[in-house]
Amino acid sequence: MTKYEFLQRFKMSQLSKSTIQELLLAQPKKLTQSAVLIVLFEENNQLQVLLTRRAEHLKHHPGQISFPGGKVEADDINHIGTALREANEEVGLQAGDCEIIGQLHPYQTISGFSITPVVAILKTTPEFFIDENEVSEIFHVPFQHFLHSKKHYSIQVSHKTGNHKVHFMPYKSYNIWGATAAILNDLSLHIKNTST
Repeated sequence: MTKYEFLQRFKMSQLSKSTIQELLLAQPKKLTQSAVLIVLFEENNQLQVLLTRRAEHLKHHPGQISFPGGKVEADDINHIGTALREANEEVGLQAGDCEIIGQLHPYQTISGFSITPVVAILKTTPEFFIDENEVSEIFHVPFQHFLHSKKHYSIQVSHKTGNHKVHFMPYKSYNIWGATAAILNDLSLHIKNTST
C-alpha cells in the first residue's frame, strides 16, 4: 500500500469503535491518560510502520514491541502534543517532519491506561536516534502486513477485570502483541472498511 492509497482510505472511512472499545468505554473509571504516535513513511513505494522495542529495564512492559509514546504530562497541550513529545524523546523524531492526519479512538488497557493513537505520515524518510533509556531497538514493518487477517491471532485471557481478547501479529522475529497489536488491528480495520 502506498502513502497516497493509505491517505485516501483513512480520510474516506468513518471512524468506528470496536466491540471491545465500546465495552471498555462504557465502563468509566480512573485511567492513566497516554498517547502513542503511529509513524508511517514510504519506502520503495510501500508504506512502513515504525515500531520500537522497549528497553528491558523499564518498569512497564519491558522488552515489548510498541509505538513511540507515553503518559500525558501537565505541559502537553493535547494528546497530539504528548505523542510528538514522546516520539522526539524516544526516537529523535522532529514534529516538523510529521504530517498529523488524525487519531483513532482511545484504547483502554487492562493495566489501567487509556491510549490515544495519533496517526502521522512522515514527509521524508527521517534519521532516527534511540534514547537507550527507553528504547532498545527501532524497526519497521510494511503496513500491508497488518492488512492480512491470516497474520492476526487472538486469545481470550482471564484477568481480575474480566475476560479480554489479546491480539498477536507476529512479524519475522518480532512478537507484536497486546495494545500495540490491538491498535494496529483497529487501524487496519479502519482502512479495510473503506470501499474504493
